[in-house]
Amino acid sequence: MTNLQIELLKLYSTDLTEEELKQLKTQLAKFFADKAVKEAEKVWQEKGLSQDVMEQWLREET
Repeated sequence: MTNLQIELLKLYSTDLTEEELKQLKTQLAKFFADKAVKEAEKVWQEKGLSQDVMEQWLREET
């Protein structure tokens, strides 16, 4: 079991209201979205990508 799974199991022993559960889901989604954005920015920087490059790719015919 991962450390995340263990912590979530501990949390599940707490009885949350529907509103608290909604807030928790929102925070988890934001956390993972932020991680994904940071990783994408890192890849863009490493590969020298830019908005101009993305727009060029979109205009290319396949």
